[in-house]
Amino acid sequence: MDFLNPDEVLNQINLRSDMTAADFGSSSGGFTIPLAKRLEDGLVYALDIQEAPLSSLKGLLFFKRIKNVRIIRCDLEKPHGSTLPDSSLDLVLISNVLFQSDNKNAILKEAERVLRQKGELVVIDWLKKVSQGPNKGRVSSEEVKKLSEKLNFKLKKEFQPGKYHFGLIFIKK
Repeated sequence: MDFLNPDEVLNQINLRSDMTAADFGSSSGGFTIPLAKRLEDGLVYALDIQEAPLSSLKGLLFFKRIKNVRIIRCDLEKPHGSTLPDSSLDLVLISNVLFQSDNKNAILKEAERVLRQKGELVVIDWLKKVSQGPNKGRVSSEEVKKLSEKLNFKLKKEFQPGKYHFGLIFIKK
């Protein structure tokens, strides 16, 4: 259990093959592709603000013949930034994104908006006191819990997805 293993993380979540999910800050698809393989009858939205990683993901999806992913370039810190409809998703995954954000609350608010009632929010980010990873912007699991509980989320589970990260699963009330 060293770095992040997407399959081990996804094992922590109750997934059904027909779910609709979003990978907020998908980058080049480290979680998007394993999630799409598990949601073979569902749909995964890969959302990121940067064009280059999304372009790389598009090529990977074509190469691997994965057809249940929709790529959206967007700013998740803006109201309705994902462009997805209200209450349309079963799952939102936010991995290694909050530490980069100046407006963490806006991203969590957008997740709340697009999740259905009883939908799940999974947040994975860097532990504050580890030597690996970014030097600035880290958020603690306690801060994420406080922000999420001010919104419409209830903590369901905490887990350690690797020795440098924390993992939280919330349910939308």
